[in-house]
Order: sequence, then C-alpha cells, then structure tokens
Amino acid sequence: MNEEFKVKFRGVRGSYPCANKKFMQYGGNTSCVEVRVGGHLIILDAGTGLIELGSELLKDHIMSGSHLKDRKPIEATLLLSHIHQDHIIGFTFFAPNHIPTTKLNVFGTSNYNEDLADELAQLLFTKTFPIDLGDIAANLNICDIDETECIILRHGSDPIIKRVSEDDIEVLLDDVVITSYKSYAHPQEGVVIYKIEYKGKSLVYATDKETYFGGDKKLANFARGCDLLIHDTQYTTEDYLNPHAPKQGFGHSTFDMALECQDYCHAKKVIFFHFDPSYDDDKLNSIAKIYGDLADKADFAYEGLEINI
Repeated sequence: MNEEFKVKFRGVRGSYPCANKKFMQYGGNTSCVEVRVGGHLIILDAGTGLIELGSELLKDHIMSGSHLKDRKPIEATLLLSHIHQDHIIGFTFFAPNHIPTTKLNVFGTSNYNEDLADELAQLLFTKTFPIDLGDIAANLNICDIDETECIILRHGSDPIIKRVSEDDIEVLLDDVVITSYKSYAHPQEGVVIYKIEYKGKSLVYATDKETYFGGDKKLANFARGCDLLIHDTQYTTEDYLNPHAPKQGFGHSTFDMALECQDYCHAKKVIFFHFDPSYDDDKLNSIAKIYGDLADKADFAYEGLEINI
C-alpha cells in the first residue's frame, strides 16, 4: 500500500490569475492544491492551477498503455471550498474530463438553494462554454456535503459518506478520512474548510476566510494539532487596515492572522496561501523578509512547492 502523504501546490494566487513576468517566482495561477495520500489523488479547488495538473494526468494516462483498453484510468476526488470564479475556473479546461474512463468525484456545498451540480452548470457551462456539463465524457459524480458528514476514501470502493455522529463508522487502517465545516467569514454563502487525515497525520485547508484579530476558535479546534495548515494570506496587516482602502470584510486574512491561528491550534507548520494579485514577486519577497526567522514553522506557497507530511 502506498504510504505517501504528499502535497504539491499548483496555483497559489487569489481573485484572478496573473500572466506576467513579475509573477514567475510564486506563480500566477489561482487556487489548486494536489494531494497524494495513501494511493489516492485529492485535489483542493479547481482554479487555473488545475489545468496544468490535468495535462500531466492526461500524459501519464496515455503513457500507461499503448492501447485504450490497457491504460490506467484517472481517478480523483475534487474538494471545492466555494464557487467563486478563481476557485472553479480551471474545471472546464481539466483535460481528464474528456476521457470516458476518468472517474472524478466532486464534493462541495450547496449555495443559494441550488445544489452544487446546478451551480457549476450555470457558472461554467450553460452560457460560457461550448459544451454543457452533461456532455462531459468522464464518469462525473458531483455531491453536496455538509459538516455533519465525513468522506472516507477506501481502495476498491466509491467514496463512503457517513454522518460524523454515527457510532458505527468503521475506519480501516488504510482509509483516508475527510471532514469539513462551513465558515461564513467569506462573503456570499461562505467557504468550506477541509481536513484530510491519514494514519495519524493531517492537513487542513483554510482558504478564503477572514480569521479576524483575536483568533477563530472554531478553526483552531478543527485544526488542532494538524501537521500542515494551508491558510489564506491575501493581505498584509497594513493593507488590511489601510484607512483609505481597508480590506476588512472582504473575507480574507493576513499573514499575522495565519500565524495567530497556527499558535492557537498548534499546527506544526503553516503555509501562506492565496496571495493578492497585486502582490508580485518583489512584493512577496519583501514580505518574506519580515517573516524570515519563522522558516521552521511557516513558509510561502509557490507553484511547484512540494511538501511531504
């Protein structure tokens, strides 16, 4: 059995992608994180960073066999934090969607009294793309979840959905367990915070949430003792509190908020993530100098960064 728990950042930008030479070091693609855990592929969000990942998966699929029937199918679980454009725009250009043998399970939360599948169809396909969601060739399963449910990934089985409160939840040694809760500290229907657990190790993905100064007890309890905390850091404290153009209430956190959360939940390491598109490489490097003495407990995400948990 594959024992790996590896994270690779595919897109670390917030709001919109940046195609400019000033963004080469950290990258200009929007949110997408690849997680390889226990032989499963989990993808956190479907920003433009998903496109390159999809191309690599397609290449590996083609190289796995000389004939269609011999090729290894692409299987993945996609976890959507919310349906703002920067977190879903890569989905329509995800190459494995157009391979009939692909099996893609998509999880997220319903918003605006509509289920996730209907929302994705309207936002990405109906009037904005040449094909409809129903025309995708892949075996696509789109499912609404809420914080009362957990997802169990088990080899040889479709994802298992269980109520967290159920006493009869059987978790096997090689199972990957995904739990979540919905935070409303982000405008328009909030955002889902995810935790991925495998053999005593855990990752928490907390993007697009405004932690506020003084901490977020719910997030701290949810992420307590995690090995890796990926936390929204769209703004510096200076920009967040700018009296002329304050960013309070925009649904995003600062670098100091992320560190405060790490201290509260005792995460082993926090990754600064979801950078404002106005923060080019020079700006982020200047911010990195401020937090340079925290290298053992904090790091800046960039496209291609790999972390073994």
